[in-house]
Amino acid sequence: VQLQASGGGLVQAGDSLRVSCAASIRGRIFSGYGMGWFRQAPGKEREFVARVGWNNDATTYADSVKGRFTISRDNTKNMVYLQMNSLKLEDTAVYYCAADAHSRSGRARTATDFYDYWGQGTLVTVSS
Repeated sequence: VQLQASGGGLVQAGDSLRVSCAASIRGRIFSGYGMGWFRQAPGKEREFVARVGWNNDATTYADSVKGRFTISRDNTKNMVYLQMNSLKLEDTAVYYCAADAHSRSGRARTATDFYDYWGQGTLVTVSS
């Protein structure tokens, strides 16, 4: 599995931005993976942002982004998206998409250890 994140950039506080993740998979269908987004700010540990189940039926969000961010996936395109609204300065980070090969549920599984594959990250910078 190869994951390629894109769509990051420089935005102002209060703006919206959508980051995307393209998955390249062999031997297994994309819907067989639970998919998540994480982020890592400078000097901080990588933290969970959101997770989506195999058919968009279930999602989990970190409290810090709940109500502002929306995760979704398109299994026909092998894509995962993170729509970020009302961005705040503290949302500045490198955003990583990740694939969980052992569960396609959208519930819980927020620790990095649950994820088997990681993309390279895309930088989101929120300015005042």
